[in-house]
Amino acid sequence: MIAVSSWGRLSKEPHKVVPCSTESQLIDAIKTSRPGVAFGNGRSYGDACLNQGGFLWLSEGLDYLKAFDRKTGRLTCEAGVLLRDIQDLVVPEGWMLPVTPGTQLITVGGAIANDVHGKNHHRSGSFCDHVVRLKLVRTTGETIDCAPDHNSLWFAATVGGIGLTGVIVEAELQLKKISGPWLSAETIPYANIGEFFKLADASEADWEHTVSWIDCLPGNGGRGLFMRANHSSDHGVLSPQKSKKSRIPFVPPISLVNNLTLKPFNEFYYWMGQRKTERPELIHYQPFFYPLDNLQDWNKMYGPRGFYQYQSVVPRDVGEDAIAEMLKEIGRAGEGSFLAVLKTFGNRESLGILGFPKPGVTLALDFPNKGLRTVKLFERLDEIVTQAKGRIYLAKDARMSKKLFESGYPRFQELINYRDPGVSSEMSRRLLGF
Repeated sequence: MIAVSSWGRLSKEPHKVVPCSTESQLIDAIKTSRPGVAFGNGRSYGDACLNQGGFLWLSEGLDYLKAFDRKTGRLTCEAGVLLRDIQDLVVPEGWMLPVTPGTQLITVGGAIANDVHGKNHHRSGSFCDHVVRLKLVRTTGETIDCAPDHNSLWFAATVGGIGLTGVIVEAELQLKKISGPWLSAETIPYANIGEFFKLADASEADWEHTVSWIDCLPGNGGRGLFMRANHSSDHGVLSPQKSKKSRIPFVPPISLVNNLTLKPFNEFYYWMGQRKTERPELIHYQPFFYPLDNLQDWNKMYGPRGFYQYQSVVPRDVGEDAIAEMLKEIGRAGEGSFLAVLKTFGNRESLGILGFPKPGVTLALDFPNKGLRTVKLFERLDEIVTQAKGRIYLAKDARMSKKLFESGYPRFQELINYRDPGVSSEMSRRLLGF
């Protein structure tokens, strides 16, 4: 038994860990070691990748890049390949993953199982909109090939399906043609939520990537920094600066994110963002897409009790009021977050039965775990999300109620028809009862 935690570090419980470095090894493992769930690079924040006392099938060893067509941008790989390894291979060839989340240190299988999204949902949808085909292995030994136009119901159940239909072992992806690794980016300060929505509405037609940092501390009026970018070939003699990787070497005795540190950090971050407004800047894709990847083990800064991320999406027509009300509740609770991201989703639904993105606006906030105090705040935020007919992101969740899950994901019962009976996780037992 090995103690395992997810990225939120809310628990570290014993698991029966089964490393799998080949597809045949994996097939043998899932036939004989069950119930279990696939575990990639452990970047899910909550309990979707945990199975206390049970089996975890480690899939990160399935990391073989099988084929890459430089003319068409089609790439086939095993599910344990990191997004970073794909980008390192294809960007010099003039291609890129069309959609990536805020870290490239996740596996392809994890990206599919959580149907991750990026800063360009309004233009390119989510990760699984660019999955051409995937290969699924069931604990019965059955292998299923599926795609949007082949075994499409299996595809819809698997993408965003948090690993409950079996284990993804291989995927074929359609990459995006790019002119180079550079982006032309602008940073625009805004004073309140209303200004954010005006910027978002005005930017989506001409800018591929849009995202904002929002200052959620009380008294700051919901101000923030709106960032937008397009790919650029105008880089002159620029070359990527080799960024220094830093590491948080140990877990501090208390959270470094607290009432003493949040205000000066937010003031400094906002001031730095204001300085960038003089002109557009050329920026390499890595710091723009993955700003925290150079700070290794950054999750340790929340201390021994770990942290929660609360990410919701609410419809656009009620988004301004709902986001403003959530910020008020956070202020009333005396809480705050400096990893606070606000962005809009485009007018498209997820391909997956349990896919998170939907037309609207999404707010993601990190909170140190303060026990009951934090849970009580989330319950108040849950009420706002429920009234707005929104939902919570499963990849980030560790405590959502079954009632909120069922209202946010009304198609959840469809997944039961495709569930692998040999798969079980902490999340599936909490929300689905198996």
